[in-house]
Amino acid sequence: MGELNSADRVVVVGAGLAGAQCATALRGGGWRGRITVVGEEPHPPYDRPPLSKDVLLGKSDSTTLDIDFEQLGVELLTGRRATGLEPGVLHTDAGELPYGSLVIATGAVPTALPGADRAHLLRTLDDALALRALLRPGLRLALVGAGWIGAEVATAARELGCEVTVVEAGPAPLPGALPAEIGSVMTAWYEAAGVRLRCGAGVAALEPGAVLLEDGGRVAADEVVVGIGARPATGWLAGSAVELDAAGAILADGTLRTTLPGVWAAGDCVSYPSARFGTRLAVQHWDHALQSGAAAAAALLGSDAPYDPVPYFWSEQFGRMVQYAGRHTAQDRMLWRGSPDDASWTVLWLRGTELRALLTVDRPRDLTQGRRLVERGARLDVDRVGDPAVPLKSALAA
Repeated sequence: MGELNSADRVVVVGAGLAGAQCATALRGGGWRGRITVVGEEPHPPYDRPPLSKDVLLGKSDSTTLDIDFEQLGVELLTGRRATGLEPGVLHTDAGELPYGSLVIATGAVPTALPGADRAHLLRTLDDALALRALLRPGLRLALVGAGWIGAEVATAARELGCEVTVVEAGPAPLPGALPAEIGSVMTAWYEAAGVRLRCGAGVAALEPGAVLLEDGGRVAADEVVVGIGARPATGWLAGSAVELDAAGAILADGTLRTTLPGVWAAGDCVSYPSARFGTRLAVQHWDHALQSGAAAAAALLGSDAPYDPVPYFWSEQFGRMVQYAGRHTAQDRMLWRGSPDDASWTVLWLRGTELRALLTVDRPRDLTQGRRLVERGARLDVDRVGDPAVPLKSALAA
C-alpha cells in the first residue's frame, strides 16, 4: 500500500476541509489502518465559504461537512492544539500522539492589525456567529480591507441593514489579486449597494467608536472587521525539521511531501512547485484544500503523480458571482471579453496566445470552458476571443 504498512498510524493534524478530505480519501483508497484527525477547534470539520454568507445572514447555524467519521473508523480529536513536531511524534496541548505517517493541514490564520483587540476577524464558525449577533439595522460597521472577505461581509451586512464603510490601503478593491484597472470597475458595485468605499486609506489605529486613518481622517464605527489576508498556521513547527518559506508556508515537493520524512502537507499551509506555471504556489482557497487533501492521501498510498491543478476560486459579492481560474503575472497580456459596463464580462490573461488565467463575472460558461483551456495550455485566436458571443472553446488558434 505505497508508503504505508498495516502497522502505521496516520495522523492528520488540522480538521478543516483539507484534513477531512485527506482522511476520507485514505479510506476510499483502501487504507484500513488507524487514522486520527486532530483539530484545534471544538467543532467537527466544517465548510468555511458559507461563513461570510449564509451564517452571517442567519440562514444557517452550522456548515458541518457531511462525513460520518465514526462509520469510516476515523478517530476525530477536536479541541486539541498542535504545539510541536519531532520525527514520529506530534506534540499537542493534550499530550503526545505517535504517528507512522503525518499530514499537516493546519490551514491559515487571519492577519490582524497591531493592537486591534476590539476588531473582529472572520475565519472560524465561532467568529461568524459572534459577528452575526452584532449585525443589525443602523449598526455602523467598518471593514478594513476590500478583498474577497471584505466584499462578502459588506454584502451580508448591507442586506442586514448596517451602515457599511470599507477602508482599503490600495488604490482599488482586491489590490493584491487583480490589476487596479479591474478593481476600479468593482468600485461601482460598492456604491450601488450603498457601501462607502475609501481606497488609498491606510489605517493608523483603532480607537473606541472609530477607525483612525493615516491621513488623519476618522471613520465612525460601532464594530470593526479586519480582512487583510491570512498567513499559514505553521508557527507551531518552529524548531522542527519541516522547512518553511519566508511567508511561513511549508515547502513541499511535487507530491506534497515535506522536508521531514514521513510527513506531507495540504491546504492553506503548503507551498508546492507548479510545472504548469513555472513557480511555487501557495493557494488559500476552497478548491485547493479539497484537491490537495486528496492528493496527499494518494501520495501516502503510493502515487507519485505531481500535484499541479489549475488554481480556482470564487466569490459571491453584491449580487454577482466572481470566478477566477489559473494564474497570471504582470507580464501577461490582459484582454477584455465584453465590456465592464455590461452586466456580465470576462477578463483573459494571455502569454503570447496561450491562455494563462481568466476572471469571470456572471459568465459561468466562460469559466468552465476557460478553466479547461488553461489546463490544456490552449492557444487562442486573439482576434476572435474578445467577442463574448464566440464560445471560448471555439476561439482556438488555427
